[in-house]
Amino acid sequence: MIRIVSIVIIVFLHTVAVFAQNECMKACGNEQATCPLDVYLCIGQSNMAGRGELTSAVMDTIHNVYLLNDKGMFEKAVNPLNRYSTIRKDMSLQRLGPSYGFAKEISCRLGRPVGLIVNARGGSSINSWLKDSKDGYYQEALSRVADAIAQGGVLKAILWHQGETDCADPKAYKDKLISMISDMRKDLNMPELPVVVGQISRWNWTGRESGTVPFNEMITKVSSFLPYSDWVSSEGLGWYKDETDPHFNTDGQLLLGMRYAEKVLKFYDGE
Repeated sequence: MIRIVSIVIIVFLHTVAVFAQNECMKACGNEQATCPLDVYLCIGQSNMAGRGELTSAVMDTIHNVYLLNDKGMFEKAVNPLNRYSTIRKDMSLQRLGPSYGFAKEISCRLGRPVGLIVNARGGSSINSWLKDSKDGYYQEALSRVADAIAQGGVLKAILWHQGETDCADPKAYKDKLISMISDMRKDLNMPELPVVVGQISRWNWTGRESGTVPFNEMITKVSSFLPYSDWVSSEGLGWYKDETDPHFNTDGQLLLGMRYAEKVLKFYDGE
């Protein structure tokens, strides 16, 4: 009798394990994928959504990288990566952002499958990303994180690239950034979740004498007012159109993505 019960338990556990593995594989959109995925939330405005030209070189299916789609499932990642953003502008505006170079670099360096949640909106103010905003961008981001976790993903970091709309008042922005990230960490129950923040373009498209210098200087100090955070430089990144345009070009976005990867890797050194 004991032997029969033991056999039944073993068969049951094996069935559960196989079911879980199959569900994980389905979630990754590829039966060869390994789960759980290291998930990264990529949010912000147009430079995160991507305005760089989609050349043939960046239209590959990214090896070992999966994108959360509009059904809340992971599929093989192909540009434009902001295509499934629940808050995006017209599809024609979605081009190359930093998440492409970031995902390629971090997947290669860590040798683990990467899950991307790219949920940006061009022109958005940080005011629209605050928890109490009626625009609901904050809630949309957390909803998509919940979808990723339900598919077996593990949230590893937030990549935040935003500020062109709000760069005239760095002090006010700083306070709002602290509020937004603190709320996200609390609601996710991840008080030490790494956050990496990017500088905006350095050329002066603002019409103000000081340009983006004060804002970018504030970003360099992010770890002093926001624990478990770091920043990436926009030095040397080129413009998409001309000096009146705040967007980065294709080469700039690729370099920016690699810089994001370098900073995220520092949080997980030794894993």
